[in-house]
Amino acid sequence: MGSPAVAHARPDIARPLRRVLVANRGEIAVRVVRACRALGIESVVATSTADRDGLAARLADRAICIGPPPAGQSYLAVPSVLSAALGTGCDAVHPGYGFLSENPEFARACVEQGLVFVGPRPEAVAQAGDKARARELARSAGIPTLAGSPVLDDVESAVAAAGELGYPVLLKAAAGGGGRGMSVVEDEAELRARFPVATEEARSAFGDGRVYLERFVRRARHVEVQVLGDKHGNVVHVGERDCSLQRRHQKVVEEAPAPDLPEDVRQDIRRDGVRFAEALGLDSAGTVEFLYDADRQDYAFLEFNARIQVEHPVSEMISGLDLVAAQLRVAGGEPLGIGQDDVTLSGHAIEVRITTEDPARGFLPSPGTVTAWEPPSGPGIRVDSHCETGHVVTPYYDSLLAKIVAHGPDRATAIDRMVGALDELRVEGVLTTRAFCRTAVDHPDFRAGRVSTDWITRRGLPDYLENQR
Repeated sequence: MGSPAVAHARPDIARPLRRVLVANRGEIAVRVVRACRALGIESVVATSTADRDGLAARLADRAICIGPPPAGQSYLAVPSVLSAALGTGCDAVHPGYGFLSENPEFARACVEQGLVFVGPRPEAVAQAGDKARARELARSAGIPTLAGSPVLDDVESAVAAAGELGYPVLLKAAAGGGGRGMSVVEDEAELRARFPVATEEARSAFGDGRVYLERFVRRARHVEVQVLGDKHGNVVHVGERDCSLQRRHQKVVEEAPAPDLPEDVRQDIRRDGVRFAEALGLDSAGTVEFLYDADRQDYAFLEFNARIQVEHPVSEMISGLDLVAAQLRVAGGEPLGIGQDDVTLSGHAIEVRITTEDPARGFLPSPGTVTAWEPPSGPGIRVDSHCETGHVVTPYYDSLLAKIVAHGPDRATAIDRMVGALDELRVEGVLTTRAFCRTAVDHPDFRAGRVSTDWITRRGLPDYLENQR
């Protein structure tokens, strides 16, 4: 059943989109262009000079160069992105993920220029982007949160808070996201040394030096709920995903639904995902992230991502929904057109991120030219990528080359299909994480669902390196 209308509803807004600026690059730019095409919406891709001959630029109705390769002079340059949108007659901007996707000032600037921001309202982006404020919103909505501190004024307040929480603690940037701005602190001496560094890193990375503490769960699982809202007050969830295979807080493998969750916990997490989205007044796609403590069989709110996620394909594969198309439709004022009872989840899906990195050298980036590219295919296999033979991997951007997704009627079948797909994938000219990902998804621990957020460091990478000898 659909959610009731809430105070944030804007039923007066009805502005079907005609032309969208895709303010991103790589596979997500390709993904958005294809969603636009499916809906009969024109697409204009904003590119740096490094990407102007890429697949997204060639697939779009038009491409416009907005600056040189450094992101600060192109994809993060708000005046250039806005000028590109206005100069090409776009009525909306889709920011994808990363770059400007969770920048409330950019979202606000789009609205002020008469452009539709394909994402949540600027106020919601701002509230979700402030991790401390998001935690307070979750708490006020009756959603469990990890024990933690308020924003800390200085190192002495941090030491006092950590003394109450108990070590280890997680030191987090209030404006952080995507796994950045977090560090585990084991004792007071480390906290005193780390605190000034963390505040400066947060200020440099996010323009906001505020930090806070949370209780650290050493063998935790990362479970998140995909939610969708519209401007009419409707909110639904599209199930949950498990994203526990991570390195340095960056996701490597994701799957849906989350394996080995008690059914009552699964339903509670989904319910609380919707509850948070309603409290926020979500009118787009978003993800509510939780930390699940398997030993205690309880969970707590982590943060909210006010954008489409890298791992959204696994939710699409089990639901049959096109989440990017849904973003575009609700941005144009259309209602979701579905209630919760209409969301039917079927089978199991797994996604691995193939990046141009060398696991044997600490995941060191591997820029260069892709001299051969042969993606896998077959039943249940999906490949989201901007790669092709001759593609140049530059050192300027994220190292994501492709997302390989496998869907099956059950988890075991999905794993087997993924193993086969990774065996079939051929990439030459650059080093990739293909072999590492294959080791991970075929590992007995993963097949049994016995993984946690520290598994790659503790078990996965050592086992992979041993196998390579």
